[in-house]
Amino acid sequence: MGNSSYTEDEARKQRRNNRRERERAAVRMRLILSAVILVFAFAAIALAIMLSKRDGDNIDNDGFETPSEVTTEAPTDEAESESAAAAALAEKAIEDAKLLAAGYDYDGAISLLEQIPDYQTYSEINNEISRYRVEKSACVAVDVDKVPHIFYHSLINDTNRAFNVSAVGASMVDGLNAWMCTVEEFDEITQRMYDNGYVFVRLRDLVVQSTDADGTIHFSKNTNLMLPKGKKAVVLSIDDLSYYHSYEAAGYPDKLVLDDQGKVKCQYTDAAGNVNIGDYDVVPRLNAFLEAHPDGAYKGARGLIALTGYNGVFGYRTDIDYSVKLKLQSDQKAWLDKHPEFDYEKDIADAKVIAEALKAEGWEFASHTWGHLSVTNKSAEQLKTDNEKWMNTVANIVGPTDTIIFAHGNDIGNWRDYSQDNDKFAYYKSAGYNFFCNVDGSQPYWVQIRDNYVRQGRINLDGYTLSQAKAGNEKVLNVLGNLFPNPENVFDERRPQSVSTGNSKN
Repeated sequence: MGNSSYTEDEARKQRRNNRRERERAAVRMRLILSAVILVFAFAAIALAIMLSKRDGDNIDNDGFETPSEVTTEAPTDEAESESAAAAALAEKAIEDAKLLAAGYDYDGAISLLEQIPDYQTYSEINNEISRYRVEKSACVAVDVDKVPHIFYHSLINDTNRAFNVSAVGASMVDGLNAWMCTVEEFDEITQRMYDNGYVFVRLRDLVVQSTDADGTIHFSKNTNLMLPKGKKAVVLSIDDLSYYHSYEAAGYPDKLVLDDQGKVKCQYTDAAGNVNIGDYDVVPRLNAFLEAHPDGAYKGARGLIALTGYNGVFGYRTDIDYSVKLKLQSDQKAWLDKHPEFDYEKDIADAKVIAEALKAEGWEFASHTWGHLSVTNKSAEQLKTDNEKWMNTVANIVGPTDTIIFAHGNDIGNWRDYSQDNDKFAYYKSAGYNFFCNVDGSQPYWVQIRDNYVRQGRINLDGYTLSQAKAGNEKVLNVLGNLFPNPENVFDERRPQSVSTGNSKN
């Protein structure tokens, strides 16, 4: 009995010890697992702190990533952005170069393309450069002694008003019918001359100008005025771009203005009294045509705008008489009475804005004398007085010019060369004029290039000339036919059929 009881006690004790050992083993296992978890936790925290510190170095005070913070994709994005910008720059340069080359400025086009970084790596650019060099090499020199010069006055927009005797008077109808082209005639002539290969050039493109140390200016023929074979040079001018008071009832524009894109346009009041902004005269119409046909002008040339001053310029009343009101003509006084809001200084400022915009578009300016004088029957002293008025009331707006276009088709000499013995020529030279233009529609071109001046005859494109072509005048057909084909059928049939020379000339 005793041995059996002992054995059972020992067994129970052994079982308790085994159970305790298992419990201790489980506790040890839990402790080991806890330690492992803590180690991994601390490692994760340390890694997070390290990464946070690294990132913090690339975060600015506002919490935005600085440029040094890049992801694995960033270098690719930046490279792609730079590549796209370079491609856009190259594409823009190619388009600008095409425009320059269209205007025969091949050197300018090539220079523009060669300014592109690593332009040699662009096959398209190299092809364009090669093409421009080939086109330039194929050009031929213009014979500057045979360049015609055409001119217009402001264009007739509304034949019902311009040729209305009861509205403007018989004398004015005769004058407008003789001196002006209609918008439709101008458009037809411009297109025909373009189709005939004519390209507008500047008067000064015909010559090379040099200056001595003492300031003496010399001129020689420009043998490097180059155009493609079949193209022909022509000079253009516009007379009297002032929108005189006498034009107001005849349907001419009120003034030149800028549109919302900064382009020079006309403000025009139609017969119903509606005010419109658009292409109602030579400047904006020619600009629009040459924007569509850039090969119609050499290096962006437009023409010469010949200005008087007595009624202001561009439709702005900029002559001093509108301010001091001491020598007002009746039409000036009537205009001021009708416009009590007139601000002389504002008109001066606005006219200067127009002048700068015209220059930017390629237009140049010339004197037409302040008072639209007939220089033939005026003394040198009278011309001096007039020119000083022009300098004070026109040059102050458009800037200096060395070109004078004589009014009424007159000149200060005959067809022979000017000489220093000619006191009118001597005065104008002393006043800084070097280019002189008269009117000579009797021949296809007339040019004098001399060491100390340049003179050119101008062909009047107007109702009288077109009517003479329609009537079969052989001399007129010869002159106009050199410019555009079939001049006899350009005449606007809405005109009065009888066209005289008008009561004044050009």
